[in-house]
Amino acid sequence: MRIVVCGGTGFIGQALARHLLAEGHEVAVLSRSAQKVRALFGGRVAAVSWVAAPGFAEGAGAVVNLTGENIGSGLWTRDKRRRIFDSRVRAGQAVAEAVALAQTRPKVVVQASAVGYYGHTGNRTVAEDSPPGKTFLAEVCRQWEPSSAAVEALGVRRVVIRSGIVLGPGGGVLGQMLPAFRLGLGATLGDGRQGLSWISLDDEVRAIAFLIENEAASGVFNLCAPGPVDNRTFAAALAAAVHRPLLLRAPALAIRLLLGDMGRELLLDGQFVKPMRLLETGFRFRYPELTGALAAALS
Repeated sequence: MRIVVCGGTGFIGQALARHLLAEGHEVAVLSRSAQKVRALFGGRVAAVSWVAAPGFAEGAGAVVNLTGENIGSGLWTRDKRRRIFDSRVRAGQAVAEAVALAQTRPKVVVQASAVGYYGHTGNRTVAEDSPPGKTFLAEVCRQWEPSSAAVEALGVRRVVIRSGIVLGPGGGVLGQMLPAFRLGLGATLGDGRQGLSWISLDDEVRAIAFLIENEAASGVFNLCAPGPVDNRTFAAALAAAVHRPLLLRAPALAIRLLLGDMGRELLLDGQFVKPMRLLETGFRFRYPELTGALAAALS
């Protein structure tokens, strides 16, 4: 089918577009820069500009909306918070508007979200039916998820994916952490007990493709491996994967002082999240264990 990927030049979007191409689909990437799309994919995908967005859903079998300002690039100033919020909500609304305008509508819309929806869960394990948290990111997710919900009234199946930290080569959170860990400067953050729900990049894109193709799948799905860990365990596993010791600890107070709310929510808060609905639908993880996912990402 023809699949439109909004945000297809991002870390997950690039991998998804390549996976869908390998599966034999026709892929169009919606981006602000057609030149960047061509540089990344050559002529293998169609580059669609947001300027021409109103017609992008016409004739598509599926639309995947991964658009959103990077939450980890720069301190959370008032302007940064506004961009994080607006980039997500407005993109979802644009998807809904494009679907409404289409004469031949897509069969499914996949709407991105994140496990930050659950806020800081302490030592509790949460699943798709757990309530939202009360943090800034939880509020962003709470309004991000329904931004494309109007398509449901048009008879279009909609899937919401709450992704954990995605581990893969060439970018993402792992790309930011690796330089320090390879120098032996990796650290446990705070007391290290905060939850970290993760998923390999390979399983992330396979799960999205699985949900596109599974006509019975709708509603919210947690996209994270079935074995969430705490920060201390994750840091130790990453240090071992690059054959370096884990000797350092970054005090919580220093993180709060240097990074403010961004440091607290991204580094010190955490979630232990289970992908209950994904498992119930029959999806099989290629990398259910952290050591295997790290080895694959580092290879």
